[in-house]
Amino acid sequence: MAHHHRVVPVRWAFVLKLCSEVYSQMLGHCLAGLPDEACGLIVGSSSTSRASRCFPTRNMAASAKLYTVDPREHLQVEREAERLGIEIIGVFHSHTHTDAYPSQTDVDQASTPLSDPSWHYVLVSLRDTHPVLRAYRIVDGQVAEEPVVLEPDGYR
Repeated sequence: MAHHHRVVPVRWAFVLKLCSEVYSQMLGHCLAGLPDEACGLIVGSSSTSRASRCFPTRNMAASAKLYTVDPREHLQVEREAERLGIEIIGVFHSHTHTDAYPSQTDVDQASTPLSDPSWHYVLVSLRDTHPVLRAYRIVDGQVAEEPVVLEPDGYR
């Protein structure tokens, strides 16, 4: 039975721009994390929604159904991004057996008072032969898919 997800059209939809190196790093980290979900942080410019770096992190949950970015690694990435003059603009994680669509747990995690509503939530589904990458904004429990544009490395 096909699952139909309701994606709410909202005014805060953006386009996430990924250079091909970041895209490849995300997919590689997700595949290497099997059988568990893998996760990491995306760093770049929030004003242009361009991801210039990917920081794979440890999934502290060590689970095929959940992910938790290691808080120490999160802090390290924050410091490195600051040093580079950029910022964390989102998080990525894999779904090992389901669509590249936020689960209720993902939505709940993105809807806490400490969550940043400007973050991009990138999901990589490893359910089928080829990985599927999709991006979303999650604000106040509402999910909006955003297009992903792949740019050549070094594109400004």
